[in-house]
Amino acid sequence: MTISISVVTCAHNPRPDYVEAVTAALRRQTLDRSNWEYVLIDNASRNPLAELVDLGWHENARHVREEKMGLTAARLRGIQESLGATIVFVDDDNVLDPDYLENVAALVNNWPMIGAFSGQVRPSFEQEPPSWTQKYWNRLAIREFDRDRWSNIPMLDDTTPNGAGLCVARKVATEYARYHTNGMRSFVLDRSGESLLSAGDLDLATTACDLGLGNGLFASLRLTHLMPAQRLEEPYLLRLLEDQTFSAVVLESFRRKHYSETRAGFSSALAARLREMRGTARDRRFNKAAKKGLARAQVYLSGTP
Repeated sequence: MTISISVVTCAHNPRPDYVEAVTAALRRQTLDRSNWEYVLIDNASRNPLAELVDLGWHENARHVREEKMGLTAARLRGIQESLGATIVFVDDDNVLDPDYLENVAALVNNWPMIGAFSGQVRPSFEQEPPSWTQKYWNRLAIREFDRDRWSNIPMLDDTTPNGAGLCVARKVATEYARYHTNGMRSFVLDRSGESLLSAGDLDLATTACDLGLGNGLFASLRLTHLMPAQRLEEPYLLRLLEDQTFSAVVLESFRRKHYSETRAGFSSALAARLREMRGTARDRRFNKAAKKGLARAQVYLSGTP
C-alpha cells in the first residue's frame, strides 16, 4: 500500500478537548484512509498521549513519543517517522474542514512546482475577544482570503505559508532536517516549554525555495484554529510579539541573502516602523515589546552573553 499523505500532529500537554476535536476532524476527512496516515508525536507530555488518545479508528495511525522538548524536535521526529510524499502538519488546535486532505491531494497533483503551501485559517474563540486585539490576530496565524497566490520568491508575506495546516513535499522536509543535522541551524526557532519563539514553520516553508520550488496559499484549504481565552489577553500577546520579533530577526540571519534580494531586512524595517509608531498607552507597550525582541536578537547575534 502506498501512502501519499502523512498527517503529523506535534503535541505537548495538549488540552484534551482540543486534541479530541483535532482527531474527530481527521476521522471526517473525505479522502480515503488508504491514501494517508496519521502520526501523533507526543512531545514529552506529562501524561502519555498513547494512554489518552484513541487512534484505533485509523489502521494507518500511530503514536510516537519524542522526549526532546520543543516543537522543532517534534517536527523533525515527525519527518523521520512519516512515510508520505507530502507531509501535512496539523497542530493540536487545528480542526481541518472535511475536504482538507482531499484538496491537498488535488493541489499536489495540479501544482507540482509548489513545495510548501497552506490555506485559510479562521479563528474559533473560547471567549469573545476584545476589539483592540484584532490588529494582532495575524500574530495568531489567522489568515482568510478569497484567491490563490503563489511565488518562488522566498520570504514574501503574501505567499509564505505558516505552520497551521502546513503542507510540504517530502524532499523539502528532508532538506530542512538536513539543515538541523549539519549545523546550519545553531538556534532553534520554535516553541519549547513556556517559550513563544516561532519561525521554524517559515524556515521550513522557505526551504522549498532553496530547492527551486514555490510557496503557495490556496483558498480551498480551510481549517479552524481553536483559540483559548488566554491567547487574547494582553500579557500573552506582549510576550508573543517580543518572541516573534526575536525569532524573525534570527531567521533573517539564517536567510540574509533571501532578505536582501526581496526586501529590506526585517530588523531594519522593524526599527523604522517602531520609530513611526504613536498611539495609546497600549500601543506603546506593544512597541516596547517589539523593541525588546529586537534588542534580544541583536545581543544574541553579536555573541554577547
